[in-house]
Amino acid sequence: MSDQKLLSFKVQLDTHQLPEQIEWFADTHEPPKTCKSVMIALWDEKEGNTLRIDLWTKTMSIDEMRIFYHQNMLSMADAYARATGDQKTSTDVKSYLEGLGKRMGILKD
Repeated sequence: MSDQKLLSFKVQLDTHQLPEQIEWFADTHEPPKTCKSVMIALWDEKEGNTLRIDLWTKTMSIDEMRIFYHQNMLSMADAYARATGDQKTSTDVKSYLEGLGKRMGILKD
């Protein structure tokens, strides 16, 4: 018998259908938590294409968004290395992201 886990998101929208609040819940014993942004990427095997859901609340600042995107790209480089064993490409991506982070003003020289 396989084990199943549940991860869910609840998005409260304003009258213009823009996210005001995002809650996420994992079926642990913890209560739902709020967040300002969520990115979900799904691989559509039939279409050979990535499907994405990118949501952020109206209260998320530009500075927070810069950090969020930068950290996501770093995490993707790490996940790529784990999934493929291609450490060289992961290292190249992280090197690029270090310079990008400096240009974005979120990393110091």
